[in-house]
Amino acid sequence: MLEPIIDILNSQRIILASGSPRREEILKCVGLKFEVCPSLYEESLDPNTYKCHADFVLDTARNKVQEVADRLNADGKEADIIIGADTVVSMDGKIYGKPKDERRAIQMLKELSGRVHTVFTGVILRSGTCLMKFSESTNVFMTPMSEEIIKAYVKTGEPLDKAGGYGIQGLGGSLIEKIEGDYFNVMGLPLHNVCKHLVEMGKKMK
Repeated sequence: MLEPIIDILNSQRIILASGSPRREEILKCVGLKFEVCPSLYEESLDPNTYKCHADFVLDTARNKVQEVADRLNADGKEADIIIGADTVVSMDGKIYGKPKDERRAIQMLKELSGRVHTVFTGVILRSGTCLMKFSESTNVFMTPMSEEIIKAYVKTGEPLDKAGGYGIQGLGGSLIEKIEGDYFNVMGLPLHNVCKHLVEMGKKMK
């Protein structure tokens, strides 16, 4: 989808404002050349003040991008394009972030077991004064899980750095019956929507 815009984009300095290996892996799928500069933004926004979780992830992603842009500019290393994202799991109005420890991961998975939850990702693309923003949501149908299965999964360590306490691209994929929406969104970056907006941005750079 990026052809022939990919050549234009790869002549630019593109920064991924995230330390997520999943987001890095997703962007590499389309042959995009970029540098990784994880944001140091301390996530302090209160999701309870938002009527929509899509707005919450968009504001968090925007703050991540702003922090990286300010840091790069201060060092005289301004980027042409900065890509930032934030992902949360939501069910019954409650947000499930990354579990702090095994106990919290077990509790999260018990609550999600046999239920449908929604994964929201907000994405910000920044090029100079041009800012593109969009969000994606995917419904995830989790299979009913016994406490024994949950504890065994948590012991693998996979849930501890992932929103909702599971990874769809790993062992956690065996716990998911089906999804409605973008698979890559559940991983942390909606690939199709990102490509669509990058194409738009690339055309403006011609």
